Amino acid sequence: MGIIKSTVKVGQKPPEEVVKRLQKIARQPINYTEDCPPSSPEALQEFAQLAAERNRRKKKQSITIRVTPDVLESYKTMGSGYTSIMSDVLQYAVNNPSVIYEATK
Repeated sequence: MGIIKSTVKVGQKPPEEVVKRLQKIARQPINYTEDCPPSSPEALQEFAQLAAERNRRKKKQSITIRVTPDVLESYKTMGSGYTSIMSDVLQYAVNNPSVIYEATK
């Protein structure tokens, strides 16, 4: 087993040699040790449930929302991904009721 280090920029594909090395390693059998024993069926089931819950929470729904032009322009100046930033701000407000209280005074 070895460690492969490679720096890849966003949107860039990893070098072909790195991909080939990873594919070769992926075909090798797993060597369990005392420090890393195989997972029990119960642990695997729990992991699957946690992964499914995480994936459910990651999904986003499309909605139509009306905002003032100046608010929209402010977010658009943040560049690509501004809608995710809007979602994060809304999530923060939902998790901090005092923000909503202050905004609706």
